[in-house]
Amino acid sequence: MEDQCVIPRKITAAAGVFAPGHLGELTQIVPFEMAGHALAATGTTQARIRVLPSRVVVYLLLAVCLFAELGYRQVWHKLTAGLGQLPVASPGGNALWQARARLGAAPLRWLFDLLRGPATAITAGSVRRCGLLVCAIDGTTMTIPDSPRNLAAYGKQACNHGGSGYPQLRLVTLAACGTRTIIDAVFGPAS
Repeated sequence: MEDQCVIPRKITAAAGVFAPGHLGELTQIVPFEMAGHALAATGTTQARIRVLPSRVVVYLLLAVCLFAELGYRQVWHKLTAGLGQLPVASPGGNALWQARARLGAAPLRWLFDLLRGPATAITAGSVRRCGLLVCAIDGTTMTIPDSPRNLAAYGKQACNHGGSGYPQLRLVTLAACGTRTIIDAVFGPAS
């Protein structure tokens, strides 16, 4: 009979419904302590104990960016699928939306400012020319929800057959060519 090798795997998770705060691969890039610092620095830590703590909502919003074609509940199920038998909250779509609205953009902007820049630790290295980092500027136009606030800030674009159906924003990024990491990003009206 062949010898078998078993490699035990230890998973550390918070107790109870707060287990989603340690979700998946995202914690490898944004450890939960870093998410906690972002919340503390921006004053967005929840004032009371909730089923969806602010730290969990940070990971939800990071995952929403990875799965842009899915709704909040579908992304939530992707995030919590690997937690196995751990008790996990099962919020509805409206609760997830309210949690996102309550959190706001400030902690995600804080994390972006902390993590952006050319990644020097990647083995591929950065591409340099005459000692300068080779970068690329790229932009895209994104359709955003049709709300009075978005209409006031971004507006609809004129086109040959009337106007666009939804307000649009332009996102422009500066990326390091070798590592493909984002150095900075800005967005504003498509005009």
